[in-house]
Amino acid sequence: MAEEAWVGTWRPHRPRGPIMALYSSPGPKYLIPPTTGFVKHTPDKLRAPAYSFHGAPMLLAENCSPGPRYSVNPKILRTGKDIGPAYSILGRYCTKTTLTPGPGHYFPEKSTKHVFDSAPSHSISARTKTFRVDSTPGPAAYMLPVVMGPHTVGKASQPAFSIKGRSKLGSFSDDLHKTPGPAAYRQTDVQVTKFKAPQYTMAARVEPPGDKTHKPGPGAHSPEKVTVTKPRAPIVTFGIKHSDYMTPLVVDVD
Repeated sequence: MAEEAWVGTWRPHRPRGPIMALYSSPGPKYLIPPTTGFVKHTPDKLRAPAYSFHGAPMLLAENCSPGPRYSVNPKILRTGKDIGPAYSILGRYCTKTTLTPGPGHYFPEKSTKHVFDSAPSHSISARTKTFRVDSTPGPAAYMLPVVMGPHTVGKASQPAFSIKGRSKLGSFSDDLHKTPGPAAYRQTDVQVTKFKAPQYTMAARVEPPGDKTHKPGPGAHSPEKVTVTKPRAPIVTFGIKHSDYMTPLVVDVD
C-alpha cells in the first residue's frame, strides 16, 4: 500500500472518532403542515370552511314493519266494545253466614232505670277481695324513739362512755417481725442518677461460614473397583532389584 501524499503539514489518515460529516442526514424528511384542506391544516393560517358530499343512504335489505299482521277484534271500536248484552248461567255464590242475635237476646224490661228517673237503691254485698290483701301498717309497725342513751330524739342526753378493748398496735404482744426488713425495699440503680458504666457481654463462639456437609474419607473410596471404566483392576508386581551404580540399558529406537 503506497503512502498517501501530504497536504501541507497535514497528512490524510483514518479518523480516531466518529465524524458527523461521514454520516448522511435524514434529508427532506420533516413534513410541513399544509395550508390547503381541512385535515392537519397549519395553525398559523386561516382555514376556510370545508364542505363534503354525502352519499346516498343505504337501502334496507328488508322492510322492518310488521305489515297488516294484527288480528283486531271487529267488535272493539274506538269507543270500546260494540256488543249486545250477553248472559251466562253461573252457580250460586258462596256467602259467609254470620250468627246475628235474635229477639230473645234482648231484655227491654231492664232498661227502665236507664231511660226513666228512679230512686236510689242500695244492696248488701259481700266483703270485697281487696280487704283480704290490705297492706296497711298496724300499730306494731311504728317504733317510738328511745329516751335513754346518746341517740335520744328531742331530749338532751348525758355523756356516754364505753370500754374499748386493748389495741394490739404498740402493745407488748405486738409482733415486730412483721415489719419490713432492708430486703423489702428496692434499691435504686446507681446508673439512673450517675453516669452509666460500660457493659460487656460474653457472646457465644462465632463459627466462620463454610460447608458443613459430610465429606467422604479415605475409607469411603474403593480404588480397586475401576472395572466400570477399565477392563480390569491394576496389578502390582515385584521386579528385580537394580543397583543405583549400574548403567541403564539404552535402546536406540532410531
